[in-house]
Amino acid sequence: MKLTVIKESRPGENRVALTPQVCTQLIQLGHQIYIENGAGYASNFSDEMYQSVGCTLGTQTQLLQSAEVLLQVNPPAEVIVNQLPPKSVLISFLYANNHPELIQLLADKQISAFSMDAIPRISKAQNMDALSSQANLAGYKAVITGANHLGKIFPLLMTAAGTVTPARVLIYGAGVAGLQAIATAKRLGAIVECTDVRPETKEQIESLGGKFIEVKGAEQAKIEGGYAKEVSADYLQKQKEAVNKSLFQADLVITTALVMGKKAPVLITADQVKQMKLGAVIVDMAVEQGGNCELSELDQVVHSSGVSIVGQSNLPATLPQNASELYAKNIQNLLMYLANVNQFHFDLNEEITAGTLITHEGKKIKA
Repeated sequence: MKLTVIKESRPGENRVALTPQVCTQLIQLGHQIYIENGAGYASNFSDEMYQSVGCTLGTQTQLLQSAEVLLQVNPPAEVIVNQLPPKSVLISFLYANNHPELIQLLADKQISAFSMDAIPRISKAQNMDALSSQANLAGYKAVITGANHLGKIFPLLMTAAGTVTPARVLIYGAGVAGLQAIATAKRLGAIVECTDVRPETKEQIESLGGKFIEVKGAEQAKIEGGYAKEVSADYLQKQKEAVNKSLFQADLVITTALVMGKKAPVLITADQVKQMKLGAVIVDMAVEQGGNCELSELDQVVHSSGVSIVGQSNLPATLPQNASELYAKNIQNLLMYLANVNQFHFDLNEEITAGTLITHEGKKIKA
């Protein structure tokens, strides 16, 4: 098949869908790969690197007109979709619930679209799970970003001039991003606490050296497809009461709580921010979905009551080389599962296909 990769157009996006190493492996399987000029430059992959492994380079317009399979990181712009041939295939993050007009356009154009954010959370799909691979890096970068805004170091430091006490870090959510944030903050020497709606995460948190903050007397959160479902107002109130002491003592707070297909829950109110330590930092990893902190603003650093609230979006794109390497492997594994060298197998009775296929043969399969 002809696999096409174009340069990402989202502002601040530095990732690329395929790396030269993965291209080598796909070409060895018999695929032809076409790369837009400069597509990998921001990820530290030059045009010469792609050419040296057998990729064909060209302009975006040239490549789209003959594309059989378009591979992207972000949802494509309308102008891109309109240039794709009918019955071609798209694989990218789509976030179908948030982009109904795009999904309808893909259906109208007879494009079969697979969404990388809809990979089922099952064992055989772990090596395709792009949400997890990117969240892992984002959890690491959230700690580094917080440290950059913090006016103190993380570890205990004993000097002739006196002792520097370790920083206290509080993390909301022990998913992939939260667990990586725990591990990173601990490696840097911080005292780390974590809260999560799923009590079964306690063992994972403690295995990384964090302390689990238990919300007593609250109903257990429901889990669907590996994701926590929206919890009640009663639970959020009890969580607030359980966490407040740690929140008000924390130097750095990282929030990671998301609800699939819905606005992120507000976990830190403006009133709570007022009671936090002077100089504390909040890194809101859910800012693109509305934010876990009431005061967060997208791609802004808000200063309120002496607290810095960092709302940086798309953290994986700030680590483009590693993020692209992991995403490209996710794409490769999904391709090898769903298709052979000549065609895709659109088996809607198979759970990975059924989970990821959004549009096919002019119809919306799921959205």
